[in-house]
Amino acid sequence: MASTFNTILDKLHLTSRDDDGVPAKEPTQEELKELQDKYAEAGQDHVFTFYEGLSTAEQAGLFERLKSFEPKYINEIANKALHPAQRSDESPQDELEPLPEAATASILDSKDEDIQSWYTSGLEYVSKGQVAVVLMAGGQGTRLGSSDPKGCFDIGLPSQKSLFHIQAERIWKVQQLAEKQSGKKDIFIPWYVMTSGPTRRATEQYFEKHNYFGLQKDNILIFEQGVLPCLSNEGKILLESKAKVAVAPDGNGGIYQALLTSNVRTDMRKRGIQHIHAYCVDNCLVKVADPVFIGFAASKDVDIATKVVRKRNAKEPVGLILQKNGKPDVVEYSEIDNTTAEAKDSKQPDLLKFRAANIVNHYYSFRFLESIEDWAHKLPHHVARKKIPHVDIEKGETVKPDKPNGIKLEQFVFDVFPLLSLEKFACMEVKREDEFSPLKNARGTGEDDPDTSKQDILSQGRRWVQNVGGIVESEGSAEETGVEISPLVSYGGEGLEFLSTRTIKAPAVIEKED
Repeated sequence: MASTFNTILDKLHLTSRDDDGVPAKEPTQEELKELQDKYAEAGQDHVFTFYEGLSTAEQAGLFERLKSFEPKYINEIANKALHPAQRSDESPQDELEPLPEAATASILDSKDEDIQSWYTSGLEYVSKGQVAVVLMAGGQGTRLGSSDPKGCFDIGLPSQKSLFHIQAERIWKVQQLAEKQSGKKDIFIPWYVMTSGPTRRATEQYFEKHNYFGLQKDNILIFEQGVLPCLSNEGKILLESKAKVAVAPDGNGGIYQALLTSNVRTDMRKRGIQHIHAYCVDNCLVKVADPVFIGFAASKDVDIATKVVRKRNAKEPVGLILQKNGKPDVVEYSEIDNTTAEAKDSKQPDLLKFRAANIVNHYYSFRFLESIEDWAHKLPHHVARKKIPHVDIEKGETVKPDKPNGIKLEQFVFDVFPLLSLEKFACMEVKREDEFSPLKNARGTGEDDPDTSKQDILSQGRRWVQNVGGIVESEGSAEETGVEISPLVSYGGEGLEFLSTRTIKAPAVIEKED
């Protein structure tokens, strides 16, 4: 069944066709006419405007790309995204409520014995080889002033480690913790790294250059999400050049189809994976393969669980995880009125009623991923209006717009949540200062930028040292009061008793126990 579905995905567009180094095959006249007729029927035949003037290699490349899309399907999803169903005045208002208490837990107020139990069972699943990690790393560091994959970015730590490097070392440490608890050797957590067309090769080269950061190459699988054509505001497919379609990655929601088309799910099945942690690359504090989270989700026997942080205040522009019309969902800040945003928790009046801020940090049961074929086609596409360079079909000239001139279609990873019943969904609230520091903006912005990411890691290290009785001294500025503790030394603040009698001059980096 999977192979049949993969064929369907290919036909619909949901696989990536970026250059893999193999020259495209020149189509026969019959094949070319068949494809041209298909695009003509969909009103998209303008994509062949410059075909006759291209070189043989360019013709073959353009043909292969266009063959990977189903133009009628592109029209269909574009129409749905551009003209969503309008609610009538008689339509009932959405009913929003926090998730039921039975489906939630908070690290901020859970019993120590519960947290320890989740931690122990999570490591047990790791030791059995049942835990895998999926990293969503398709973005480039454009906003950061870099064309490299965002995971390659150096946020300015004393060690100069990149995001990829930090996260790899956290995986290594969880493996070691599982070995220590179980007494077993050679425990591995497979790491599936989802890239995009612009980032795949650079990511592969970066991992190779750094010798996979001490992890085994065989346990790292770098794959690629799908792409969709960029469209004009009227829904016409845009050409990047006379020989190339303008395309864009299909959003982090493309992860589900990519797990199939890349054979990642098949690899998971062969390995006996049962529990999957998925997250975004830009969070420098992410606890990769967190045993507590894995243990919590498994104890609830859910298909999806998600981590959240407490919303800072009613005005913070974050998406919220809640129940909408009796289903788990994410509601964006812009979709909530002030009264709802400011509502207080009836049981804890000092807290907001809706405070579970989405940080795109999820757990999946493998049994749920085995059902992707049943629901992938149900996920909606969303419109992102962008400035898209393209070729003017009439003049044959490249246009570089100074304002949004077209749309990119994308899916969101959380679009799948409402397909679940509340009984199969859970939510864990974690401490923002320990687990969430996104990298979104250029240095100097003062919010969610490299400096705040660096400071959050150094501040966490300082807290860890102080928690075991160590002293951190600094004669410099506030930015120089922190300590970088390598994940190879401590995953979450454990094992630092050797620092209990130390006085550490900040800024400092601790790479080993000595």
